[in-house]
Amino acid sequence: MTASVLLAGCDTDQVSLATNAKANQPVPPKLLAAMVEKDMDLQSPILVRLFKQEAELEVWKQARNGQFALLKTYPICRWSGDLGPKVREGDRQAPEGFYSINPSQMNPQSAYYLSFNTGYPNAFDKALGRTGSQLMVHGDCSSRGCYAMTDEQIAEIYSLGRESFFGGQKAFQLQAYPFKMTPVNMAKHRNNPNMPFWKMIKEGYDHFEVTRQEPKVDFCEKKYVFDAAKPADAKRDPVFDASAKCPAYVIPEDVVAAVRGKQAKDEAEYARLVAKGTPVARMNTGIDGGMNKIFAAKIPEGSTGLSEGAEGTTLQMLAMAKAPGTIPGHVNPPKPNLDSVASAPAPQEEPVVAVSAPATGARVATAAPTTEKAGGFFSNLGRKMGMGSSDTTATTPPPQATASVAPAITTTTPPTAASRLKAAVTRFVPGHDKSKDAAKDAPKPAATVATKPAEPAKQPDTRLAATRPALKPSVADGTSEATQIMGAAPVISSNSFDSRFGAMK
Repeated sequence: MTASVLLAGCDTDQVSLATNAKANQPVPPKLLAAMVEKDMDLQSPILVRLFKQEAELEVWKQARNGQFALLKTYPICRWSGDLGPKVREGDRQAPEGFYSINPSQMNPQSAYYLSFNTGYPNAFDKALGRTGSQLMVHGDCSSRGCYAMTDEQIAEIYSLGRESFFGGQKAFQLQAYPFKMTPVNMAKHRNNPNMPFWKMIKEGYDHFEVTRQEPKVDFCEKKYVFDAAKPADAKRDPVFDASAKCPAYVIPEDVVAAVRGKQAKDEAEYARLVAKGTPVARMNTGIDGGMNKIFAAKIPEGSTGLSEGAEGTTLQMLAMAKAPGTIPGHVNPPKPNLDSVASAPAPQEEPVVAVSAPATGARVATAAPTTEKAGGFFSNLGRKMGMGSSDTTATTPPPQATASVAPAITTTTPPTAASRLKAAVTRFVPGHDKSKDAAKDAPKPAATVATKPAEPAKQPDTRLAATRPALKPSVADGTSEATQIMGAAPVISSNSFDSRFGAMK
């Protein structure tokens, strides 16, 4: 049975909630103190929200006043796919929508330290013919359609779910979104083909925002229905079928009024943002998922992919911050699908600004200064493709052109598949050093000045530890002493990310 569970890596009805030391780790003292401060009980119900673009997982917990309050936000180490719902088996998409997690979906024997199954596909997904299985929230920071955390993070999240079940919660709700459903995000993604689906699940997002209660979720006519109740004259509760016609139902008037008020404000702000020309988010279907900025800052050539960092925060600024958990050496940061990018049309950045030459009336692109400081993305891209230092990739200036001589007219060469792949690598691959390409493509001078040879670049040590410790220290406390339980194996320092990749800092 254990072998089959490890292969499945998630949902099973044959294992109990806490059968080993990993699954029995106590809730960390720091989280317990936060519960006391927010007037929460250890075993009160929880609710989980996930956001791909922000790469965050929120754990909400019910306070003694009956409403849910945010207990803790966890950065997501890795998620895969694109913004949008999962549609079919093998598409590498992490699911979006509303799901229910019961005790049988908690897996203490997971191959990914600990995990719980999201419950995808739900009745709505099945009504649309969507397929897929074993979509999880788990540890190990590795994703192929899942939401992956560090082992230390999933240990905390698992313990919170376990205690809520011990307190009598039959299932906790998982809400998975492409991004926080704010007017600015809706405006930025207004041209995305998934927008009708996102507007539908935003209804449930709004219900939770205004009530701070877990919304009741039903399905009918291949759509979501939130907080449905039986009409006043009905003798029994309405029966919902995701593929059938909706039964008669009502939504409590106070909830309807609060949701409509919020939506009216959101729509007014959305209209204002669109009217002022808020840029539409670029579709990056060639990139596989995302990663929170705190993890990307710790990985050589790390990238947030489709996730976004906070305003004014760079990966360099976060490089010295402590990572919330152990990052394994096999972590795979988001990168473009080069086969997809190479077969797609050449990427269009900004339109080339052209001027008419007085002598011939022909149109030529204006040339940018050739200094390194005045270069930037387009000049680097041009140099990488062997086209000089012009800000355009459409034409190539003559080798002898100077600031006082207009560039000669040349024939535009259509981009080849190889050139598109080269451009994709330059544009998408994190950490690609364009200055090295420029130096390689630049003409060699007649004489060179002897310089101190550069030290060879250090490569990341991708070796995994021979064995993984059974338990991980709490990310809430930052120390292992406060959360080490009796009989647990000590944390092996050589397995830490700082020691593995310390040479790269």
